Amino acid sequence: MSRPLRALIAAALLTPLAACTSPAEPDSAPGAKAAGFPYTVTNCGVKTTYDAPPKRAVTMNQHTTEVMLELGLADRMAGTAFLDDKVLPSYEKAYASVPVLAKEYPSYEKLLAADPDFVYGGYPSAFLAGDGRSRAALAKSGIKTRLDVEGCAKRPVTMKDVFREVREVGSTFGVRARADRWVGGAERELADTEKKLKGGKPVPVFVYDSGDKTAFTAGGRGIGNDIIERAGGRNVFADLDKSFGDASWESVVDSSPEAILILDYGGTTVAQKKRRLLEDPVLADVPAIKNKRFAVLPLSDVVTGVRAPGAVKKLADQL
Repeated sequence: MSRPLRALIAAALLTPLAACTSPAEPDSAPGAKAAGFPYTVTNCGVKTTYDAPPKRAVTMNQHTTEVMLELGLADRMAGTAFLDDKVLPSYEKAYASVPVLAKEYPSYEKLLAADPDFVYGGYPSAFLAGDGRSRAALAKSGIKTRLDVEGCAKRPVTMKDVFREVREVGSTFGVRARADRWVGGAERELADTEKKLKGGKPVPVFVYDSGDKTAFTAGGRGIGNDIIERAGGRNVFADLDKSFGDASWESVVDSSPEAILILDYGGTTVAQKKRRLLEDPVLADVPAIKNKRFAVLPLSDVVTGVRAPGAVKKLADQL
């Protein structure tokens, strides 16, 4: 994803366990209502009632796709779009069974051609009115929608929001038991990491997403901030009231980070990002640079999806 588009997404915005292998819930008798339906949920200000689980979902953005795959819902997907990086190996087979509608976002016409009854967006950009894909426009076409909760958050996002996201998607598709099992496993994994880190001193962490004239970094609004804190770190830009935003290099120096978390995605490699940081004379006296102390996570690990709990342990191990 290009940096301008990432910046647009960040302005609009205020990891994984083993794939689900549970058997599918039995179908209801002909003419009978599916268990748990009708189901009503209010998502980002849009109240929707589902009389039955969606049958032809289209996911827009990788983290929404992986929520669906984790819950064993590939057979309910009519299409997908917009990966930031590769799907996890445990999802590859299921992902290969789903049509890819576009490398980034499909046009409104191409989206309608997939005949979806549900569109699940990860970022507000998935439903841009200017592209004809607003939630209201889709509703007029009889298509129900959902936006990942981070896309409309009015406060800092935490792991509780990840659990809410997975549970509400599970309820929407009539597989709430699968969602609850996943949440239970995630909670145990987080508790185990917390126990191992108990009593440790938080490591000041600077997140480097991208940027040259300024540093595009993680603020205090997104799930990335919660991941850093749970992993034994302290986000040096936690006071930035955004999920992602720009910071001056002078402020990076002043924050004295002891570790730098590089987000891995897009056309710029991790090696190129490291070289840019290490060769900048302005950063020469920063402790993380002097000690060459870097951590790396894929971008998909630091958004509100099923990778987030696993990202805590991955980051903790590196810190």
